Amino acid sequence: MINTLDAPAGEQPRPRHPEKANRPDTPVLKKPDWIRVRAPGSPVWRETQGIVRENKLVTVCEEAGCPNIGECWSKKHASFMILGDTCTRACAFCNVRTGMPGAVDESEPEHIGTAVAQMGLEHVVITSVDRDDLADGGATHFANVIRSIRRLSPKTTIEVLTPDFLRKPGALEIVVEARPDVFNHNLETVPSLYLTVRPGARYFHSIRLLQRVKELDSNMFTKSGIMVGLGEERNEILQLMDDLRTAEVDFLTMGQYLQPTRKHHPVKSFVTPDAFKSYETIAYAKGFLLVSASPLTRSSHHAGEDFAKLKAARESRAA
Repeated sequence: MINTLDAPAGEQPRPRHPEKANRPDTPVLKKPDWIRVRAPGSPVWRETQGIVRENKLVTVCEEAGCPNIGECWSKKHASFMILGDTCTRACAFCNVRTGMPGAVDESEPEHIGTAVAQMGLEHVVITSVDRDDLADGGATHFANVIRSIRRLSPKTTIEVLTPDFLRKPGALEIVVEARPDVFNHNLETVPSLYLTVRPGARYFHSIRLLQRVKELDSNMFTKSGIMVGLGEERNEILQLMDDLRTAEVDFLTMGQYLQPTRKHHPVKSFVTPDAFKSYETIAYAKGFLLVSASPLTRSSHHAGEDFAKLKAARESRAA
């Protein structure tokens, strides 16, 4: 089935992913017993949903169909997606709608800051769709959101999960200058799969982006994440770890890819919890400050707790 968007009365709803509409359905593998999540619906979950709706915000929790939304929203944890809900890329794994985005909402930074203060967040994650249509890829908007949160909720630590700002000179510098506490940019998968999984991106550009953050601010924590089960080989994952360590990335997240619809890239395999544990052990041996690797790990899952662990790990290593 193809996800569709609401349309005015009398008009046919348009596909959420028009570029995938004519693709043949791919098989969906049965999920193993170790992938189980609780359905959302607690009173705190509904309160979080109310704050999101009241401030007219978009969350990656909803747009990307994150399996952890029930747990996170019940703890008043949410990852805000700025710059609209429509992406200019068409990655084969992603459930965020694709197409030509609308105008940037200049009031969004204020709304984000207000929501963060209302929710009393100690740590917040700000991400966005890709905005290849904007001259700076949305970097100035990221900076404005960071400054709004600093003003309205000064004790909140801020993590950004940015696009790659491909062919947007100076964009990265704008975001780093706003001084988020954590700079995250996900590689998503190994380089051999970029053409089919992430065709609009370039693997080594993303590595260089993360390296450049450290050159601009060596004290800023950097982070990246990948999905497994897309068809990658074990040796490719180990090489990816080496590439990230060459760029001095501090934190690696690894989670199981779950297919949003039959039109998306198929799950090639379900990686066992024991295999995730093995990857975690290897990653720590390669020098990462922190590693989170499990079937349900997502880039923003437990981000606040992980930030505290990051700081503690850096202090321990310095001592």
